[in-house]
Amino acid sequence: MLAFSSETFALVAGCLLERRCPIIVGVAMKTLLVFACLVAPAAAADYDPLLVDDAKIEKVELTVKDAKRSRELPILIYLPKDKKPAAVVLCSHGLGGTRKVCAYLGEHWAKRGYVGVFLQHPGSDDSVWKDTPIAQRMAAMKKAAGFDNFMLRVADVPAVLDQLEQWNGSKDHALSGRMDLKHIGMSGHSFGANTTQAVSGQSYPIGKGFTDLRIKAAAMMSPAVPARGDAAKSFGNVKIPWLLLTGTHDTSPIGEADMKARLAVYPALPTGDKFELVLDKAEHSAFTEVPLPGEKEKRNPNHHKAILAVTTAFWDAYLRDDAAAKSWIAGDKVRGVLEKADRWQTK
Repeated sequence: MLAFSSETFALVAGCLLERRCPIIVGVAMKTLLVFACLVAPAAAADYDPLLVDDAKIEKVELTVKDAKRSRELPILIYLPKDKKPAAVVLCSHGLGGTRKVCAYLGEHWAKRGYVGVFLQHPGSDDSVWKDTPIAQRMAAMKKAAGFDNFMLRVADVPAVLDQLEQWNGSKDHALSGRMDLKHIGMSGHSFGANTTQAVSGQSYPIGKGFTDLRIKAAAMMSPAVPARGDAAKSFGNVKIPWLLLTGTHDTSPIGEADMKARLAVYPALPTGDKFELVLDKAEHSAFTEVPLPGEKEKRNPNHHKAILAVTTAFWDAYLRDDAAAKSWIAGDKVRGVLEKADRWQTK
């Protein structure tokens, strides 16, 4: 369909007015107005990050073999129906999870045209508790949340990205040419949020850090500041867009993260393309699909709706440079998917 811009309209109207013929001008201007309405581009319609079609997406399970570390990483990839190169969003699971958690995210993002790559981190996945006696599971989980697994995780991300680059350029691979690796987003929940923070801009007192410059935007679900150190020094040099998502009841006995630690990240970030959503009464597992034992609040179905909407708009804005998405996420329209007590702020 033809796009009829305001600039074009003004130019044609100006030319007609210079003719100074009232009849011609009147008829022509009415014709232009009708034409403008008829050919207005689809982009002028209201932006809706929840809009998807019924197309069936493709799911592919693969293994990344990191020879340098003798480590194998299972991944689950959600592919959109369109086979042209698409922006990529990685997702890192929380402690005790797998590549198959948060399927609602992978399916929606793929239906919106993204390649969703869901990582599994051996050593901090379901192997921690699966064959462990119930009485010993909490101790095993706390141990798995330590420094060693953190270091494994932050190295898993570049290993997966390196492998994706190889597969994307291999003519005989199922993923050949399917990924736009110049536009990569990173996301994660809980321990996966810590992983995402580390590879997308967080600073550390010692060493150069773990930032991977291939990542262009990041979304953290249940983020947290470090247990020690200055939050401003940890997050004050973040260069890319960040989206933080948490809930008013988002606590976890693992790592002893409380709401103070969750909410301290946003104030420490520099201004410019930074966002925070705090869902009312959302508990730690609100960002996953299965409630955790002992949770008190009944799951609110609008939480997933809000999570899908704001994350999708965030990817559209910063991986596709979609002006409508940027306007939606930075303006008042985002409130349309939130409930009254939910908190949303930008800077």
